[in-house]
Amino acid sequence: MHVHHLICFGAGAGAGNPALVIEGDTSDASARQAFARARGTTCVFVDEGAHAPMRVDYFYPHMRSPLCLHATLAVAAVLFARPGRARDAGLMVQTAMKSQQLLLTREGDDYFVRLAPQPAPAVDIDDARLAALLNAPGFQALARPRVASVGSPKLLVQVAHTAALYALAPDLAAIAEWGRESGVNGLYVWCRRPDGACEGRNFNHLDPALEDSATGVAAGALSVALRENLVLHQGRATGRNCLIRTRLEGDTLLIGGKATLA
Repeated sequence: MHVHHLICFGAGAGAGNPALVIEGDTSDASARQAFARARGTTCVFVDEGAHAPMRVDYFYPHMRSPLCLHATLAVAAVLFARPGRARDAGLMVQTAMKSQQLLLTREGDDYFVRLAPQPAPAVDIDDARLAALLNAPGFQALARPRVASVGSPKLLVQVAHTAALYALAPDLAAIAEWGRESGVNGLYVWCRRPDGACEGRNFNHLDPALEDSATGVAAGALSVALRENLVLHQGRATGRNCLIRTRLEGDTLLIGGKATLA
């Protein structure tokens, strides 16, 4: 077994969201979950051999995941570093849980994942329920929240500015319960910045210390919902500034950024 430690979507040197890429592992899902729990970080296991295309299997410390895009960027960095790998040739992988096809590419020093939007549940949430989930009495979103998905459905909630974004201290247990009821993987709260970029925070972990520094699936969902190419900042709350770029091309979407060895 070979373990690579990378940081992904970093906005600058040393910044980014950590992930471990594990090659050569043959253990089952329960052992992989235990490994991720012991390491306390996102892990992605790359399964080759009989699998064509090769399969990627994602584990957070608390759960297995159908898709994790920062971990997929880490996989791209590991695979493109292999001897003989052409920089401009795409590489197809497939997710373990849902067999979703992901095309990995490289553009300069950035890696991208090309994928298609996925079906998302229809969710109608009123202001009172939303205020309760966000632990913010009287909260009103700037626009009606909506759900979109590129592999992991997110409820997208817009606020007016970054001060409102970082003032939030949501009820994470209530969000988790609501997500199980609704088939939605947490809330992504975001705002537009004066420079034209967007900034967001993802709430789907029970422990506030595990808040994501970068959530590629949420960036993709937001890009699909808005029908816009995005530059999205995340990670200020965790001290790991991240930058995610999205680009719509026909019926597909590219999500990318940096991925470097830690």
